[in-house]
Amino acid sequence: MEDWLVYALLDAFMAALATILAKVGLSGVDSVTATAVRSVVMMLFTVGFMLVVQGPGLLRTLTSRDVLFIVLSGVAGALSWLLYFMALQKGPTTPVVVVDKSSLLFVVVMSVILLKESLTVKKAVAAALMFAAIILLSM
Repeated sequence: MEDWLVYALLDAFMAALATILAKVGLSGVDSVTATAVRSVVMMLFTVGFMLVVQGPGLLRTLTSRDVLFIVLSGVAGALSWLLYFMALQKGPTTPVVVVDKSSLLFVVVMSVILLKESLTVKKAVAAALMFAAIILLSM
């Protein structure tokens, strides 16, 4: 099995676990506060992990372009989390997660338009099937 596939499957499991834990945790707190607490925990955990595994030296290898796009990604991610927690607090878990995962369809479109990746027939059919699944699961 490819390394990336193992990481992606573990990522999917952790994302599912994070969603279930968040849904339980959102029962007594507003979604913005919950997102802020989650963000602080994630930042501390990630910085600690980086320091233990790689050390601080690799920070010097970042270019200003790298930093710009990573910061923009962080802003987009923060907005995504805020909106996700708002939706999760107000809606049923499965439909919220299904609609959230429709981000994959946006990734397919944006990767073709912005990154000039090819749109193969297989990718287009898979995206159409995912769109149908999202519609069916969110009803």
